[in-house]
Amino acid sequence: MRFVTYADVDGDRVGVLADSLVHALPVGCTLRGLLETDSLREAGEHALAQPESVQPLADVRLRAPIPDPPTVRDFMTFEQHVQGVALLAGDGATVPSRWYEAPAFYFTNPYAIIGPHEDVPVPPGSRLFDLELEVAAVIGRAGRDIDPADADNHIAGYTILVDWSARDLQFAEMEVRLGPTKGKDSATTLGPVFVTPDELEPWRRDAAYDLAMTVDINGRRLGEDRWSSMAFSYADMVAYASRGTEVRPGDILGSGTCGGGCLAELWGRHGFEAHPPLAPGDLVTVTVEQLGTLTARIVEGVEARPIPPARRRL
Repeated sequence: MRFVTYADVDGDRVGVLADSLVHALPVGCTLRGLLETDSLREAGEHALAQPESVQPLADVRLRAPIPDPPTVRDFMTFEQHVQGVALLAGDGATVPSRWYEAPAFYFTNPYAIIGPHEDVPVPPGSRLFDLELEVAAVIGRAGRDIDPADADNHIAGYTILVDWSARDLQFAEMEVRLGPTKGKDSATTLGPVFVTPDELEPWRRDAAYDLAMTVDINGRRLGEDRWSSMAFSYADMVAYASRGTEVRPGDILGSGTCGGGCLAELWGRHGFEAHPPLAPGDLVTVTVEQLGTLTARIVEGVEARPIPPARRRL
């Protein structure tokens, strides 16, 4: 099934998408709530059979499918991207050996989630703004120390994720061997739809699904990859995320950036003159086959308020 969350007079509303029509679930239903009660499929089938209302997708204002995830973990599973960023960081073309040993991730900001067509402000203080095209898995069943062989059963569905990245802030803060933090937490786009795994099964291959991922800036192609290029599977990611802790319904696990899915990789391979950073007025369009297309306009952000330097004690 394909679910959407959209703005309604009563607040956020959930619907099932079929033939470009949104079949509304009852007021008060949320995707996160349906996942927590393990009633997603039952509720979707009921909405298709007896919808509260039906309206064209073009007539609704989409929100992030899950606007308030409990946690957001962002992984790095595309080798081409890791290599390109290594070039930008001055590490040559070397992918860290540790990267091959486990699916690395960091926690990002669940309060920064925005919808699939919302404007994206430049983060305070950034002059090197970038995007990262990813696909997120959404946890549907809680678990702890999950066996990789069973981990796919904990995934409820998938949605596009765009990780908006202030590269100058990110690189500066990681000099203290911590982060990324402020370089990453101003905005994370999710949407436009939430798609259950059975819808994608015909395209399953290798670590994910053999579907195209593309990025365009101002109508010009930046890069493209296949979703199936992931070096770690989502089952690997779920198992690793749950090691020594737990995952819960609604948790977001980003795949990391696909090959060619960001400016940083282009800068690493061809220099900063290859493409300017994102700036107010730019229009970013990303597409993943079977998951849809989302667009975002870059707009002015607020000025950064200076923080006084640390008081030296040594």
